[in-house]
Amino acid sequence: MNIPHVPVLLDEVLWSFDAIEDEGYFVDCTLGYAGHSSAIVEKHPHIQHIGIDRDSEALDFSKKRLEKYGERSILYRGTFATVLPTLSESPIVGVLADFGVSSLQLDKMDRGFSFASEALDMRMDRDAPLSAYEVVNSYDRDKLEYILHHYGEVRSYRKLAGAIIEARAKAPIQSAKELSDLVLKVVPNRGKIHPATLLFQAIRIEVNNELGEIEGLLDALEQMRPIGAIISLITFHSLEDRLVKNRFREWAKSCICDAHAIRCTCDNNHPLGKVLTRKPVTASKEELRSNPRSRSAKLRSFQFGKASS
Repeated sequence: MNIPHVPVLLDEVLWSFDAIEDEGYFVDCTLGYAGHSSAIVEKHPHIQHIGIDRDSEALDFSKKRLEKYGERSILYRGTFATVLPTLSESPIVGVLADFGVSSLQLDKMDRGFSFASEALDMRMDRDAPLSAYEVVNSYDRDKLEYILHHYGEVRSYRKLAGAIIEARAKAPIQSAKELSDLVLKVVPNRGKIHPATLLFQAIRIEVNNELGEIEGLLDALEQMRPIGAIISLITFHSLEDRLVKNRFREWAKSCICDAHAIRCTCDNNHPLGKVLTRKPVTASKEELRSNPRSRSAKLRSFQFGKASS
């Protein structure tokens, strides 16, 4: 079958799960087009597989791609923060999440992720009520400024929010292309990165509650604490990476006393596990040449303790 999406950091993901237990369930929280999943299942023939995705189009494709593995693979539709805590399958020995937008979603013009798209959508779940159209055309100035500033870290967030409000007062902004063209009129195009990149990031995060979903996933894993499980998470911008890095650091802490305490009184024996990646793993030169979209990908891994804390 024709594979429409190249998974980022594939070799690095496989490496991160080298020490995975062979008996148990591997959970791919962002199944997509099953690039990572199929490689994991192929490499570990005794592992059971669970795939989660909110995109029905991706699930339909992955169901066909993984059907040769029969009952070894189970697929669930929904957000990972919602589905993961409800799983009854046990033991979970590995968890993967790739927080990036898939190449197919980016390239399909009707999904509205591309600067050239005639749609203004950006929903990963096409049944979700909120789309980029509502955000761009109905959010007030304060809300627009907030998401551009906090989710996109856009320097000219006030100027861009004002330009959007001024443009939509004349007629609704109908497409991603119209929105990206508007940005080009406000922000000069001086580098390799399109000036609308961070604005589109901000709107996409808002539409899909992406940061809230990551927090929900980390909360669920902290609650579950699957014994010995390896957790590998791929982020694509600083906001995501900061959430993962800080939570892994908290999980690895041995002392949980208040930072202002004069001395340790907690027995200094409270780590939930260990961080497996001292620094984030990034794409090789070869991958950067073949897949430029991997340039901002960062992989961090953590392993929960072998015994319950």
